[in-house]
Amino acid sequence: MDKFTTLTGIAAPMPLVNIDTDMIIPKQFLKTIHRTGLGKNLFDEMRFLADGTENQDFVLNQPAWRSAEIIVAGDNFGCGSSREHAPWALLDYGIRCVISTSFADIFYNNCFKNGILPITLPAEAVEALMEDANRGANARLTVDLEAQTVTASDGEVYDFEIDAHKKHCLLNGLDDIGLTMEKGAAIDSYEARMAQAQPWV
Repeated sequence: MDKFTTLTGIAAPMPLVNIDTDMIIPKQFLKTIHRTGLGKNLFDEMRFLADGTENQDFVLNQPAWRSAEIIVAGDNFGCGSSREHAPWALLDYGIRCVISTSFADIFYNNCFKNGILPITLPAEAVEALMEDANRGANARLTVDLEAQTVTASDGEVYDFEIDAHKKHCLLNGLDDIGLTMEKGAAIDSYEARMAQAQPWV
């Protein structure tokens, strides 16, 4: 998993509330077990029209936000079914951070396991960042995980809270497998002791 330290990038404004996981990655794209290749179907039903052409009204199809790495969203982002494909699709598209007033718990935790930083801020802060994001590609946000700050294009700084363990994992690029591998020496030592104590196992 890639580390998350500091990110300066374009933020796409998505003021909709209750953006659920089926909107993020519709159910027909859940057949794969691979984490890559889902970005092309991110927000599929909003990004594309019935004939397969791009919906020019959707924010990520507009030139100013095509390269967005941050989403500033309405309340309750990631609600709905508990599909890990949702953060997979966001990450594969290039989204590394989502800012909202609230997240669905399972989606929130899945983000950390896939290298995405979900940031919860008060409504007035999200509203200000949404307004900033609406300015387009020239208005870039800077997210500093170590300092736990989001800096708007005008220099306004917003502090956010994050669980210390989740912060450690993102800063060091540790998913569940990575956390286990950190204990590799202790696991090897245990296995060696067990092989001597119970060679018949």
